Amino acid sequence: MKIVASEAHRSHDPRTFLVRGRLGEPREVPERAKRLLRAAQGAGHAIVAPRSYDDGVLGLVHTPDYLDFMAEGHAQWRALPDAGPEIVANVHPNRAMETYPKGIVGRAGWHMADTACPLGAGTWAAARASADLALTAADLVLDGAPVAYALCRPPGHHAFPDMAGGFCFLNNVAIAAERCVARLGHVAILDVDVHHGNGTQACFYDRRDVLFASIHGDPANFYPYFAGYVHERGAGAGLGTTLNLPLPPGSGDEPWLAALDRALGAIRRFAPRLILVSLGLDAQAGDPLGILAVSAAGFRAAGARIAALGLPTVLVQEGGYLCPGLEANLAAFLAGFECGA
Repeated sequence: MKIVASEAHRSHDPRTFLVRGRLGEPREVPERAKRLLRAAQGAGHAIVAPRSYDDGVLGLVHTPDYLDFMAEGHAQWRALPDAGPEIVANVHPNRAMETYPKGIVGRAGWHMADTACPLGAGTWAAARASADLALTAADLVLDGAPVAYALCRPPGHHAFPDMAGGFCFLNNVAIAAERCVARLGHVAILDVDVHHGNGTQACFYDRRDVLFASIHGDPANFYPYFAGYVHERGAGAGLGTTLNLPLPPGSGDEPWLAALDRALGAIRRFAPRLILVSLGLDAQAGDPLGILAVSAAGFRAAGARIAALGLPTVLVQEGGYLCPGLEANLAAFLAGFECGA
């Protein structure tokens, strides 16, 4: 299997993480990608460098105002008196306010869903490179490879067309999906991250050419809180092309794999020409930001079942945070996929 990876992610090294009103230890850190790359290399997979893509591909998913904010916002922020080293929004528009502000503080609030997406001096470069990884993996598969894995960091599935959130800035899997739709007509996205892919869902909620299926921890008391419920099934032409399968805290291999089987059944009925997988590893037992209890054997089984679809597959890294088992779980998933293919 070809693994698309780059060291460019290192320029994003956040220092701010607010948890229940307290500054906590950042979790989305460069060491994550280092360990995942080590796991892929240790399993004997081929590492390839990403291609470079024109910024125009980002506009297939993200709005011009948002991309301008991402590219130029940090310099404007640092020009403010007594500004901190990272953009962390301290004001957000409420639901009765709809006017786009001119100043960087207001724009930060408009374009940032929460405090878990601090934008530092190197964030845009890292996010831009992460999108290139996903696009490269997509092109490898579109050009004939049965599967390719993009070791994306920062992740992307919480990023909306005009808003960052939950460690995510550019929606890597959505950008790659748009490239695949342009070539193939219709595709499916399967999200197995422990957190619902609310940004990805929003990108395709009213589309009939992209099926989005997500298996995640119940959002009633878990991030992202406001999306990921069973009743969310799509809208307009996309009604029925969104499938949410939330699981209660503590769910292990059996209920997780049962939900996966339901998602795979929906994908088979949709009959896409390609599948993209938002591969979060934070459903594992012991992940510091997770609430589920999936084992390495569960990840291996998931890889085999996804491969058994027999579809061209683009794997895009999402969550999975520093804890014992992170590397082993990636190796198990990739091994399961190769055995099941």
